[in-house]
Amino acid sequence: MHVTTTCIKAGTSWSAASLSMLDSPGTLLLLFGASGLIEAPDRIREVLAACPLSYVLGCSTAGEIHGCEISDGSIAVAAVRFDNTPIRTAHAAVHSPNDSYIAGRTIATQLKQPSLRGVLVLSDGLNVNGSELVKGLNDTLGEGVVVTGGLAGDGTHFKRTWVLKDRRPQSGYVTAVGFYGDHIRLGHGSKGGWDKFGPERQVTKSIGNVLYELDGRPALGLYKEYLGDRASGLPATGLLFPLAIRTSQAEGKVLVRTILAVDEATQSMTFAGDIPEGVFAQLMRANFDRLIHGASEAATLTFDQHNGSRIDSPTLSIAISCVGRRLVLGERTEEEIEATLDILPKGSRQVGFYSYGEISPYKSGACDLHNQTMTLTTITEH
Repeated sequence: MHVTTTCIKAGTSWSAASLSMLDSPGTLLLLFGASGLIEAPDRIREVLAACPLSYVLGCSTAGEIHGCEISDGSIAVAAVRFDNTPIRTAHAAVHSPNDSYIAGRTIATQLKQPSLRGVLVLSDGLNVNGSELVKGLNDTLGEGVVVTGGLAGDGTHFKRTWVLKDRRPQSGYVTAVGFYGDHIRLGHGSKGGWDKFGPERQVTKSIGNVLYELDGRPALGLYKEYLGDRASGLPATGLLFPLAIRTSQAEGKVLVRTILAVDEATQSMTFAGDIPEGVFAQLMRANFDRLIHGASEAATLTFDQHNGSRIDSPTLSIAISCVGRRLVLGERTEEEIEATLDILPKGSRQVGFYSYGEISPYKSGACDLHNQTMTLTTITEH
């Protein structure tokens, strides 16, 4: 396996040579860029023109990750040429949240083969119910296939996201790449680092990913009481106070949900994933040091899964972190990117993006939708 990465910033020149050298029918080109590129895709076309033979996957972001740097308005790119791992891409339409489950099943059906070992999925970040998308993938693939990825971002605007379909940025789609055979090694890790506060309340009315009532009270009004002055900035300020949900008060597995939209008329909130009736929900807030430690823990989980891989094998790390973490960490955000590379094998290359949701197994087995986590996927061959 051969890997190269680069970050192309606005107004700067760049050389396509390092990408072109790896172009082949066995190459995956990953591209993460600003949401505005859908209106001015010339730079994307330039990058893709360097690799006409390669498979392509990419999406819009709330910030691009390259190595230990985070930037906006740039394009973070990785080219991976596999020696012994066949790959295949797939896509499905997701023009509204109601399409999400079928989109997951469609993607999985297109990729499913006995030799399929892993799937990296990138989805439109606004028109999707991430929980239903993940359910569709899990119901078709089972637990034997590692599924990771994330939901595309649009900064703090929440207006439009895109993924690369037919080598063009387009809204309303889910895309994925499948990895096949026994030479591929895929690691994954996902950790948060948020602190819970306030009482745990039961969800008494919800439909899919729309929350209407907590303990019989209008959800939005109750949420605003906790936000105080910051309530006027919703939904963006909601990223600072996500919800932790669990199926019962004895359940140890906790998933985090991020707000995508609010509806004053119905006093409801729309989240990136399902908020089922009957689950228990609790507000969360940031702890700077724990957020950064969470990123380090995600890297440790990922690294531990590479036992048996050659220590000198090139490694690509795909870092997908939630936009809410970036808002909270502010000038310290790059510390969480540095924390992951400190743990991963020396010489690992890293690209990624800030997202509206992360997809990864909780620890092992079937994948889940996460919010407000640092989620890592590492790729190497042996």
